[in-house]
Amino acid sequence: MSLPPAIAANPARSRGRLHPESNSGPRGPRDIFQRDRDRIIHSVAFRRLRHKTQVFVAPDGDHYRVRLTHSLEVAQIGRTMARALGLNEDLTEALCLAHDLGHPPFGHAGEDALSAAMSDAGGFDHNAHTVRIVTKLETPYPEFEGLNLSWEALEGLAKHNGPIAELTWAMRETNDEWDLELDSWPGLEAQVAAISDDIAYDAHDIDDGLRAGLLHLDELIEQPLIHSLWDAIGRRYPDLAVDKKQRALVRDLIGYLVGDVLDETERRVIDSGVISIDEVRQARRQLSGFSKEVEAQERLLKRFLYQRLYGLPELKPIRAEAERVVANLAAAYRADPGLLPASWRGGEDDVAQVRTIGDFVAGMTDRFAIARHGELIGPVTLPASRF
Repeated sequence: MSLPPAIAANPARSRGRLHPESNSGPRGPRDIFQRDRDRIIHSVAFRRLRHKTQVFVAPDGDHYRVRLTHSLEVAQIGRTMARALGLNEDLTEALCLAHDLGHPPFGHAGEDALSAAMSDAGGFDHNAHTVRIVTKLETPYPEFEGLNLSWEALEGLAKHNGPIAELTWAMRETNDEWDLELDSWPGLEAQVAAISDDIAYDAHDIDDGLRAGLLHLDELIEQPLIHSLWDAIGRRYPDLAVDKKQRALVRDLIGYLVGDVLDETERRVIDSGVISIDEVRQARRQLSGFSKEVEAQERLLKRFLYQRLYGLPELKPIRAEAERVVANLAAAYRADPGLLPASWRGGEDDVAQVRTIGDFVAGMTDRFAIARHGELIGPVTLPASRF
C-alpha cells in the first residue's frame, strides 16, 4: 500500500490525555497508544467480556463466540489491515479491543431492555456507554476517574461509525469535558476498526450458525458473496469433508473481505487527495470500507443472516427471556436502590440514580445477571449447553 505517511496516527503528535500524567514509576518503553491498548486489556470491563454473549445467549454452548473472543478476532483483523495500510497498529488494536466494552448482558436483547428501562433518564446506548466506561467507571488510578486514554483513542471509540449528529446524555457528558469533534470523521485507525468489526461479525456468525445447525448450508452458499468462495474451495479440495470446507469458507471470507477493504481504502484515499490525518477527519466521507460491488453483496449477506439466524423462531424465546431478566433487574433496583452494593447507591437526583442503576446492570455478565435475578426475583429459564 502507498498511503501518505502523515495519514497514520503518530504517538509523538498525539493530543495527549485529559489528565496530565507525570509518567513516574516503572512504565516500560511504551508510547501513548501502546499504553492505551494495555490499559484496555488490563481493565475489569475487558475481562467481563468473556461472560457476555452476542447471538447465542449464555449458557448455550462453550464453543460459540462471546464478546471477548469476538473482540480479539476483530483486533486480529484490524491489526492486519493497519499494518498493510501503514497505519498505527497499536491504536487500531486498542479501538478494536475496546469497541464492545459498553454492551450490557445478553447482547442487543439486553440493550433494548435496558434502554427502555432508562427511557425517562435519557435511555441507554452501548457505544456511548463504552466511552463512559473508559472515562468514568473504570477507576484503577488514584489521580483521576477512568483510564485517561489519549484523545485519539476516545475520538475513535466515540465516532468509529462516523460523525455523531445527535448526542446521547452519556456522549454529551464526555464531550463537554473534552471536545472530541464529534461532527467530523475519525482517523483511519478508527475507520479500519469499524470495518473489521463488520468482517468479524459476518464470518464468525456464519461459523457459529453452521455449528449450531441453525444456518442451512445450501441456502448460505446461494448468497453472491459466498457462492464463488465455496466453489473455489471445492475445486481446491474436491474430497474435503463438509465441516472442514465450512471452516475454510470462514477463513476465505475474511481474507477476501480484508483484501477488498485494503484495495478500496487505498483507492478512496488517493481519489480524495488527503495527505494528513487532519484532512482525513475533514474529508466528509468514509475513506475505509468495502468496494461498491462487495458492499452490495455484504448487505445481502447481512439481510440473509438477519432472516435466517438472528430472527429465527428458535431464538425468540431466548431473546424474550433475556429482555425479561434485564428489565426485571432494572425495575427491582429502581424500586429499592438499597438492593445495590453500597458504592452504587445515592445520587444527586432521581435521574442520576437511574443512570447509576443503568451503569450497574450494564456491567453485569450474563451469568451474574442470571444469578442476581434468581436471588431477587425468581428463576431464569435459558437453554442448556448444546456443545
